[in-house]
Amino acid sequence: MARIARACMQSVLKIVNLIVGVAGIAMILYSFWMARVWQRDTEGSSFVDFNSTAPWFIYTFLGIGIILCVITCLGHIAADSANGFCLFCYMVIISVLLLLETAMAVDILLNSDWEKDFPEDPTGRFPDFRRFVESNFDVCKWIGLMIILAQGFSILLAMGLRAVGPNRCGRYDSDDDFLPSRLPLVDPPPPAYLVNADPPLASKTADAWDANR
Repeated sequence: MARIARACMQSVLKIVNLIVGVAGIAMILYSFWMARVWQRDTEGSSFVDFNSTAPWFIYTFLGIGIILCVITCLGHIAADSANGFCLFCYMVIISVLLLLETAMAVDILLNSDWEKDFPEDPTGRFPDFRRFVESNFDVCKWIGLMIILAQGFSILLAMGLRAVGPNRCGRYDSDDDFLPSRLPLVDPPPPAYLVNADPPLASKTADAWDANR
């Protein structure tokens, strides 16, 4: 029963963890697209300001996507091995990520001038992304909520797997199906040739008795 529960939790953890990985891959692809567009616009312009601010929004988007993909790989490894240390590290990383996301959401909701906390984006993609989120707020809200729920559910599943523990069953279910490969240490059986052969002393005594008669 414990083996079935462990297998179910491992499968569900992989599926839930895959949602985080898909979000990370989407962020990486979007950051590559933004970098390509920005590079094309920079090459097409006649004046390039080398003292301008670095495209921090593209780098941030790319970094977050890579972090989510790494967390997904760690979650799959922890789910396969069901090792307590790997599961603990995975839970700590997901918890820190949830805290950062919660702090960011609270800052955006409570601070009306939250955009001033960020430097100016020379690519112009940050204002475009903000306008896209505002125009499609319902869709973005459900996507963000799904990612947060997936992360929270991953923590619960990791805690359950850590409580169940790794699979300690051996390779075989029962040792009765296989003969022992070792000989007993006390009173080992005699060799076959000694068991089947006639004792030499008994044969000599019988021949001498027949001659005297």
